[in-house]
Amino acid sequence: MKSYLKRAVFDNFSKKVLPNKVLILLGARRVGKTELIKNYLKTVPAESYLQLNGEDIHDANLLQERSVSNYKRLLANINLLVIDEAQTIPNIGLILKLIVDSIDGIKIIATGSSIFDLNNNLGEPLVGRKNTLYLFPLAQIEFSTKENYKQITENLEERLLFGGYPELIQYQDWEEKKEYLNEIINSYLLKDILVFEGIKQADKIYNLLRLIAYQVGKEVSLQELGNQLQLSKNTVDNYLDLLSKVFIIFKVEGFSRNLRKEIVKSSRWYFYDNGIRNGIINNFNRLDFRNDVGDLWENYLAVERLKKQHYQKMPTNNYFWRTYDQQELDWLEERGEVLAGFEFKWNENKKSKIPTAFAKAYPDATFEVINKQNYLDFIM
Repeated sequence: MKSYLKRAVFDNFSKKVLPNKVLILLGARRVGKTELIKNYLKTVPAESYLQLNGEDIHDANLLQERSVSNYKRLLANINLLVIDEAQTIPNIGLILKLIVDSIDGIKIIATGSSIFDLNNNLGEPLVGRKNTLYLFPLAQIEFSTKENYKQITENLEERLLFGGYPELIQYQDWEEKKEYLNEIINSYLLKDILVFEGIKQADKIYNLLRLIAYQVGKEVSLQELGNQLQLSKNTVDNYLDLLSKVFIIFKVEGFSRNLRKEIVKSSRWYFYDNGIRNGIINNFNRLDFRNDVGDLWENYLAVERLKKQHYQKMPTNNYFWRTYDQQELDWLEERGEVLAGFEFKWNENKKSKIPTAFAKAYPDATFEVINKQNYLDFIM
């Protein structure tokens, strides 16, 4: 039985489908963009929309002739145009601009699994004509619509190990979950990057991801990664950028306002999904048999917090903070002038206090330790 969880973005999504605007829904492959749209389309009359898939050559060809007459013919009696995997259609930005500008009242939804194509092809032409929403693997906010507190705590280990890809809900058996994640990693994960011209070194990208997976939440040196992979520092930087543009990993930078000793040059990287991180290093062992539980916990809290910020519209700059003499904060949020520091601890008995240098430099900042007792307030 396939169960569907209502996505946190759904109501906002419905509100943003507007006449003569393009709503762009971005997210990794398999996070549920098509399913979300299917559920949305149930709320509109069937005869009033046209759905195309950018990866279907026949569908893509219908849009290729960039003329008003072609689009008027195609969209006669249609109020809503939906294009799945729009990033695969050449010049999609110019096509959508022409449609939006010349067909009165048309609403458009375009989904994409990579920012680089969509932004390069859409950014300029669609200035002032688009809204963008992001969809992530399932968030605890979404699981909680079907789980009580007891179930949430019982499922925590599973979330740390397998993450939140929606289709995992179908599989009760942990072995099947593993197989599913391996299938995603092998068939979908790097699809957009590898079709991106000029990328011949799939194995190098996998190896880079593996190195990042072992350094979750730690500062990453591009030079060191380059040495290990026999790639130039610039190529490593470029690959990391691409991996973030297809929603596999995201970067958090060092924070500084005024201390000379603060480290700002380096970055830390996190995975958008714990299951993908564990699949990359092929380790789905139970928590009792792992030595990286702290890393899993930190990655989980970081990405769940990110989802919360997006879905609850909390515009925030996220950083880590560290000085050269090893005082550090795992997570630092800046909203306007307000700073909030957080330390992530898996073990509730481990005490942690605000770093002296930080308290001194930012006396108005708040500080909180996030552990298993209070983490739900942090992520929901």
